[in-house]
Amino acid sequence: QLVESGGGLVQAGGSLRLSCAASGLSFSNSAVGWFRQAPGKEREFVAAISRSIDTTYYADSVKGRFAISRDNAKNTVYLQMNSLKPEDTAVYYCGASSFVTSSAIRLRYAYNHWGQGTQVTVSS
Repeated sequence: QLVESGGGLVQAGGSLRLSCAASGLSFSNSAVGWFRQAPGKEREFVAAISRSIDTTYYADSVKGRFAISRDNAKNTVYLQMNSLKPEDTAVYYCGASSFVTSSAIRLRYAYNHWGQGTQVTVSS
């Protein structure tokens, strides 16, 4: 089970840190991805961290502003979001899988565990 937290309402230019905590699943053996879904839009890739060597991947729209990291001792993955923009407003979901390859890490169907999502709203 994955549980996201840390969402909220923030002004443009502000920061939030999202957390994705796992139970019954070891993040140290899993690739973890963050995706987001705005109303009326498809769920899109935001960032991911690979299973073993912690290679990170980012969507072009968040590169340089967001940072994904993991704390294996806490079995938690974080998404630090800086310089937030109104277009970052969405429900953010974390996904995890032990079987994701680097070629598929940006694809939502590659993940077989999902959290319930946390709302991020950025006001202009």
